[in-house]
Amino acid sequence: MTLEIKAPAFPESISEGTVAVWHKGPGDLVERDELLVDIETDKVVLEVVAPVNGRLTEVVKDEGDIVLSEEVIAHFLETEAAAAMPAQSGSAVQPRSVRVVAAAEPVAEVSASPAARKLAEENGVDIGKVVGSGKSGRITKDDIAKTMREAVAPPVPPAAVETADFASQAGGERVERRVPMTRLRASIARRLVEAQHNAAMLTTFNEVDMSAVMALRRKHQDEFQARHNGTRLGFMSFFVRTSVEALKRFPSVNASIDGNDVVYHGFYDVGVAVSTDRGLVVPVVRDADALSLAQIEDQISEYGIKARDGKLSIDEMTGGTFTISNGGVFGSLLSTPILNPPQTGILGMHKIQERPMVEDGEVVVRPMMYLALSYDHRLIDGQEAVRFLVAIKGLLEDPARILLEL
Repeated sequence: MTLEIKAPAFPESISEGTVAVWHKGPGDLVERDELLVDIETDKVVLEVVAPVNGRLTEVVKDEGDIVLSEEVIAHFLETEAAAAMPAQSGSAVQPRSVRVVAAAEPVAEVSASPAARKLAEENGVDIGKVVGSGKSGRITKDDIAKTMREAVAPPVPPAAVETADFASQAGGERVERRVPMTRLRASIARRLVEAQHNAAMLTTFNEVDMSAVMALRRKHQDEFQARHNGTRLGFMSFFVRTSVEALKRFPSVNASIDGNDVVYHGFYDVGVAVSTDRGLVVPVVRDADALSLAQIEDQISEYGIKARDGKLSIDEMTGGTFTISNGGVFGSLLSTPILNPPQTGILGMHKIQERPMVEDGEVVVRPMMYLALSYDHRLIDGQEAVRFLVAIKGLLEDPARILLEL
C-alpha cells in the first residue's frame, strides 16, 4: 500500500519549515520508526520517521524546500518486512546510496545526501574517498566542499571552514561565498533586532568574588556526585538558584510587558542560553524555585545534550520569565546580553579570572567574575536593576544566605 509522508503538524507559533536533511532517498529500504528527514523550523528541528516497514519511493520536497504544516513531502510503499523487498530494477528513480566497487573486493556502500552526490558528480569527486561527518558517517554537501578545498589548497583548521561550497581557490583567487541563513539563524537575527527596537534596554554591571562558591564545590564535589548518581556540581545551578532568590525580591525583573499591561509571574521559569552549531537556543528550566541544585544540574545537562543533537522540543524552549547567558565558557570577560522578549531581564555570566583586590587595606588575589544585567527600562528602574544585581552578588559571595533565605 502506498502511503503519504507528511510534515509534522506545526504549533500555532510556527507557520512553515524547511527540509533540512533527507536521511533516506528514493529506493531506500526503511524500517518502522527509522529517521527519514529533518525539518527545520524557526525554533527546532523536527524529525519525521517511517510509519511502517517499506521503501521510500518518491521525494516530493527536496532539501531546502519550504513546507507547510502536514504538507505531503514524500511517498512510501508499505511492506511486511523492509529487508525482504526486492530492488526496483529499471526504475527511473535512482537509489540514494552510492556503491563503490573495487576489483576483488566486496561492495562497499556509501551513504550520502542527494545534494552531496550532485556536487560530487559535477566536480569529479570520488565520493568513496570522502569521510562523512553526518549521522552514522553520512556524507554531507559540506564534506564534498571540504574535499574540493583540500584538493586545491593546504588544509585549514576546522574553525576556519565555513559551511559553504565553492569551485576553487587556487592561484590566490579572492573568493566570496554567499549562503542563505538557516531558519533558526534568521529567527535569532529577527528577534534580536526586535528586542533592541521594542525595549528601552540598558545594562548594569558588577563583579562577584567566586571564592566561596569554588571552595564549596571543591569541598563537597565528590560527596555530591556520589549522592546524586554522578551529577556534577557546577556553577550554573548556583546562578539559577541565586537568580530565583533575587527575582523573589524584585518581581519586576520576573515580569513581562504585554501592550499597556504588566504581567507579574508567580512562578520562576529560568531560560538557560545554550550555544549550538545551528545557533543560540534557550531551553527553560521550569519551576526552578522548586528544584534542588542536583535537579537543576541534571535539567541543564539534559538540555545541553538535546541541543547538541537537535532534539529540543518547542515546549522546552517556550516561555521563560528570566534568562541566564554564560559567555564565560567561551572566554568572554565582559559583554552586554540582549533581552529575550517578552522578558524584562537577562543575566550575563563571564569568565572567572584571578585579579588583585583590596581587602582591609591589603592586596589579595581573588577569582573574580564580571556580571551584567540587561533590563527593560520601561518597567525596571535603574536603582532596582542595580539592587537586583547586588543581591545576586551577595548570595554568591555567601552561599549560606541562600539556605537561610537572607
